[in-house]
Amino acid sequence: MESRQLGRTGRQVSVIGLGCWQLGGDWGDVGEDDALAVLNAALDAGVTFLDTADVYGDGRSETLVGRALRDRGADGLTVATKMGRRADPLVPDAFTLETFRGWLDRSRRNLGVDTIDLVQLHCPPTPVYSDDPVFDALDTLVHEQVIAAYGVSVETVQEALTAIARPNVATVQIILNVFRRKPLEHVLPAAQAAGVGIIARVPLASGLLSGKYDESTSFAADDHRTFNRHGESFDVGETFSGVPFDVGVRAARDVAALTPQGATTAQLALRWLIDQPGVSTVIPGARNAEQARSNAAAANLAALDPATLGGLENVYDTQIRAHVHDRW
Repeated sequence: MESRQLGRTGRQVSVIGLGCWQLGGDWGDVGEDDALAVLNAALDAGVTFLDTADVYGDGRSETLVGRALRDRGADGLTVATKMGRRADPLVPDAFTLETFRGWLDRSRRNLGVDTIDLVQLHCPPTPVYSDDPVFDALDTLVHEQVIAAYGVSVETVQEALTAIARPNVATVQIILNVFRRKPLEHVLPAAQAAGVGIIARVPLASGLLSGKYDESTSFAADDHRTFNRHGESFDVGETFSGVPFDVGVRAARDVAALTPQGATTAQLALRWLIDQPGVSTVIPGARNAEQARSNAAAANLAALDPATLGGLENVYDTQIRAHVHDRW
């Protein structure tokens, strides 16, 4: 699989990574055997970048990733985790060197590593991005080799631009997909100019861009696609990329009609992301091994032709833009 440099980490990572939220929770039940099968299938398919967080299943996702590392070895792999959402209350004052140490000690135990390859602030309150002591603390942790590098996971374009301006931020993780195109305007060019890596998350708009859902599709009660449709538990942009479900289902049908022969609609959506200048890696999740293999295979598709690109842009402009473009 093609690899690209992950921003200021200096590491090479696969263009398709694996998002490990599903392995922890909030996507319905994924059993341990299925979770490990997903990890192994992704690694077998050439994935070298795994993205998790300390709150995914209250550490379950990190622990499963750590088990895969022990079973297979960590050579050539980059594992990123996130911290910050364990803060209670979630306020800027919680982001201190002392709290970072506690969170990271737990994550290192879960992952079974001494030094975490990449840690990302996990969508913290907006003032955190402008707080110099927060980033001084992160620099201290790099110096102490608790972490090798750090980045941020953001909700908004402006948060991303604030982070990119900081000299030691290695990566920015942001929602970017066929239904969330605003980062193309300023974030990706700014990141490229600064040498900051872009990790594209929610690449399939919580499954909408698989083209498999219709208006009657339902999800388990413990799946965020049921309980967070209006932002009840966290930012609504994390669920279906903030697109109303019925709107997204209709638009996804038009996306599916543009799918090249021999590809799936999900692979089309992932290939679109790979083609965007400045994207380092894309992190779709998977609930089973076949999904993990299929997602990885998107890297083998040819770059999308102008007609397909124009069709995708038209779907966004006519059906999606009004719902999301000015919100994040």
